[in-house]
Amino acid sequence: MMRIEIYDTTLRDGAQQEGMNLSVADKIAIAPLLDQLGMHFIEGGWPGAIPRDTEFFEAVKAKRPFHRAAFAAFGATRKAGVAVEQDQQVLALLNSGAEFVTLVAKSDIRHVERALRTDGDENLAMVRDTVEFLRREGREVILDAEHFFDGYRFNSEYTRSVIQAAADSGARTVVLCDTNGGMLPQWVADIVGEVSDIGTMIGMHAHNDTGCAVANTIAAVEAGARHIQGTVNGYGERTGNADLLTCVANLQLKLGYDCLGEDLLQAYSIAHQIAEITNISPFARQPYVGASAFAHKAGLHASAIRVDPDLYQHIEPKSVGNDMRMLISDMAGRASIELKAREFGIDVSGRPEVVNAVTQRVKEAEAAGYTYDAADASVELLLREELDGRRASFFEVESWRAQVEERANGNAHGYAEATVKVSTRDGRIVRTGEGNGPVNALDKALREALLPTFPQIESFELIDFKVRILDSEQGTDAIIRVLIETTDGIRSWSTVGVGSDVIAASWEALVDSITWGLLHSGQDEPRYAG
Repeated sequence: MMRIEIYDTTLRDGAQQEGMNLSVADKIAIAPLLDQLGMHFIEGGWPGAIPRDTEFFEAVKAKRPFHRAAFAAFGATRKAGVAVEQDQQVLALLNSGAEFVTLVAKSDIRHVERALRTDGDENLAMVRDTVEFLRREGREVILDAEHFFDGYRFNSEYTRSVIQAAADSGARTVVLCDTNGGMLPQWVADIVGEVSDIGTMIGMHAHNDTGCAVANTIAAVEAGARHIQGTVNGYGERTGNADLLTCVANLQLKLGYDCLGEDLLQAYSIAHQIAEITNISPFARQPYVGASAFAHKAGLHASAIRVDPDLYQHIEPKSVGNDMRMLISDMAGRASIELKAREFGIDVSGRPEVVNAVTQRVKEAEAAGYTYDAADASVELLLREELDGRRASFFEVESWRAQVEERANGNAHGYAEATVKVSTRDGRIVRTGEGNGPVNALDKALREALLPTFPQIESFELIDFKVRILDSEQGTDAIIRVLIETTDGIRSWSTVGVGSDVIAASWEALVDSITWGLLHSGQDEPRYAG
């Protein structure tokens, strides 16, 4: 198996994504996850140029979070007209403590002349001087040839001379960058093939502006590149960088290259952990590691999957740490329900009446506005109700109400108060909650009422709340659907509610959310409502 070096730049290039703002603590939390995933190189940022990155490199010296990965500092070649030994940013790279230094160099003559405001010969000298200086100081050097493909298509002779200068000066890897992200796979393959004889390892760094970053990366490898750069979850500015996890899965599972080995089994888990730290919601339809990557909805698919899962799946989901999911909807047939029950660990074999009843209830409920595609917890509660002949209930709701008060002085804008009356094994409980809206107030009141009996609720946290108007032409008389996602810090689950107003729909989803959480928290068998 041909080995491909995997170079992660999530902490630097990925952090340039709009809306992402990684603190030093965030980077310290993400770095060990990348190391655990088996990344061969982890790029930490630009010390000496960005104060936060400088602080991060100092923290890495103290904490040493890497056990396997090589740590790389990113920076530029010396400035035009400045001796390399006197260039402060080059010296900052040297002092960063990183054993690898990744230098970015202009390789498009137009950028040399218009952005650097120097000539081609001086740019070549800047490359040679900086690589040789860092090599003399004992650092391994990777050179990122910025705007390489655009430059090569404009003036191939000069662009090639830049990477050749880097190779001749001792760079261990020369990375060809599609900085503007405008290339297509065949263009990349042709150019990589033409320059693969420069005498050192060739790498690929792709951006996704044409939607081809992964395809371009694979094309480069097939043409001779042995080093790829990208980010977890495809983070990056504009449309993002090449998604490393998709690249690795394709190269390793489809083409047989040696990339991350068995560490790829952690891909799903670590991708989602990093998404939590970045505070950017995971993309459900992300290849391989998205929550919907192996989710099946059509009844025809379910019938085939029940016979052989490989009939509708291009790989075994567990090879990237993911799993198959059956989506329950009005398209669902009996096979979908049976597979979903198996997913929940519920045996409905020999119970065709249960399967038929659940199938019919789902179709009727979705016709009334419910959706179970993204509400597995509600599906499980419904399935268990049909199986047991009664609804799981750890508590009984006597009544609830919520009100919103607006005050003229503006000091309590949107103030809301809710009261709930419930019964548990400890008796009747009445609690009032205040919040920044009626749903928040209801959530607080319900939690306060149940917490003395069920202390595990303390760990339940609502992490997503979606509202949809189903028949908007009805105006304020429209039906409302609410989807709630909850976590206990270990797993997350989703429930759905439908009502004539957002508060009623939210209450239904909240009650189901807490019920499901208690059902899976080790709580004793619930009382059942009749």
